[in-house]
Amino acid sequence: MHLFPEGTTLHGNIPYFQDTLKKHLLDIYLPPKANEKTPLIIWMHGGGWLQNDKYAAFGYLKETVSEIINHGYAIASIDYRFSTQAVFPAQMQDCNAAISYLFENAEKYNFDTDRFIVMGFSAGGHLAALLGLSKNNQVDKFFFSNSNKGFKFRGVVDYYGPADLTLFPGADDPKSPEGLLIGAAPLDRPDLAKMASPVSFVDEKDPPFIIIHGEKDDQVSPRQSHLLNSWLKVSKVPTELHIVPGAPHFGPMFDASEVRKKVIGFMETHLK
Repeated sequence: MHLFPEGTTLHGNIPYFQDTLKKHLLDIYLPPKANEKTPLIIWMHGGGWLQNDKYAAFGYLKETVSEIINHGYAIASIDYRFSTQAVFPAQMQDCNAAISYLFENAEKYNFDTDRFIVMGFSAGGHLAALLGLSKNNQVDKFFFSNSNKGFKFRGVVDYYGPADLTLFPGADDPKSPEGLLIGAAPLDRPDLAKMASPVSFVDEKDPPFIIIHGEKDDQVSPRQSHLLNSWLKVSKVPTELHIVPGAPHFGPMFDASEVRKKVIGFMETHLK
């Protein structure tokens, strides 16, 4: 809790799906003195779809987290099944089930269900993008198993998330992170890779995006974010792409004031 402003309320390890899996948990952080309906930032962690947990990225985005709470926004951070436990779309189904829980329990936590933003980092950026882009597509049985489809998103904050699985250098390797995600090398199963790639779902009905990527990212090429941004522009979806000079795949350079201002400004604009 030391990362959060004084007075922040934590509701920890909430089971969002009734089973025995420890991966079906989420945390809720409520801002101090939240007297009105609270906008919600829904946070998806990274880790190549096979590691980390719902606390990941908080450590190197301390100022960003603090500003989100200080602006009166709540944060919900989600755990989801790893690719080593279940192949895609299990991760999307988990995230959608978690968001359904937040939507259905909005009165309990004082959330404003008309003001949800999804936010993710690396693999979590990929999931956040997919959540935003697939919401209006006819993929209900594939992505929305065990979930309430009534929620909607005001925006997507995508930090260095993959956009097209076939663009990875390891796309011919079934043991690569993207191969493990879909259970096959993306180049061998382009059908599965397409269903797991955010660019496949872009259309004019999508929510606004802000995309942040490091110039020196050697794990997810900035070309991935460039491609997604271009597809969004072609479909006339409001989008911003910000390449952070000299930045690697993750780290404190993404917490710098100029990056933080862009992200918080995006939230302020779309959560009014």
